[in-house]
Amino acid sequence: MSLQYYCPLCNHALLKHNSSLRCDNNHTFDFAKEGYVNLLPVQHKNSKQPGDSLEMVQARRAFLERGFYAFLQNALSNIISERKPKVLIDLGCGEGFYTHAIADKVEAQVYGVDISKSAVKYAAKRYSQCHFSVASISQAPFKSGTADVLLSVFAPLFDQELARLAAPNGILVVASPGPWHLKELKEYIYADVAQHTEIDTPSGFTKADQKLITEQVTLNFSDIKNLIMMTPFAWKFRPEHWSALEEKGEHTVTLSFYITQFTKTDL
Repeated sequence: MSLQYYCPLCNHALLKHNSSLRCDNNHTFDFAKEGYVNLLPVQHKNSKQPGDSLEMVQARRAFLERGFYAFLQNALSNIISERKPKVLIDLGCGEGFYTHAIADKVEAQVYGVDISKSAVKYAAKRYSQCHFSVASISQAPFKSGTADVLLSVFAPLFDQELARLAAPNGILVVASPGPWHLKELKEYIYADVAQHTEIDTPSGFTKADQKLITEQVTLNFSDIKNLIMMTPFAWKFRPEHWSALEEKGEHTVTLSFYITQFTKTDL
């Protein structure tokens, strides 16, 4: 049985009617042909096209398909499969790179939520074993206490919403940048590259476990361009930085990630 969505306008349960979801207040949301549902009302948008742009989505797709982040994908899949969840929600799922890999290893209802329509459209089209929706992860369209496991990969953490969504004794798994993640690329734009620090423990949770995984990879200019375009600091790269990167050609780049597990605190 699928997890029930909740209306983002009135917080009433949504029931499926043909190719739509409808609440008892008659708010209706249609499923797209790709299989996802858009639960982001226009009044909840901060911009015309919130979230990652199509250009960012395409760059991330191209980079991830090259397999450089497979070691992170595998680590997350292994950690979560050991938990044997019944319901998992990937908050900020993007194109579903991690979502689908986990769904392939668990017997669970797996949901992916992202505010980027471009990303969710791609995810739903490729990974039919998951349930995808366009929605804000600060107001996720699910009933409280529904997720055995919450996953957040490089996404903002909204403490109150995480605590609301997690089931009793639920687990939150967070992937965040390791100390020297992308250090070699950041040296082009920062005179002094600072280490990434560990994330703070969200309120309502206790820290249960953490591991640091790191690999160094050799990237050509096309790979580097896609990698930079999918990062928050892409806008800092000026024409002279791109020229220097292209002139050097291949780069050895550090990929480093913290994977931190938190357990929901009993109140």
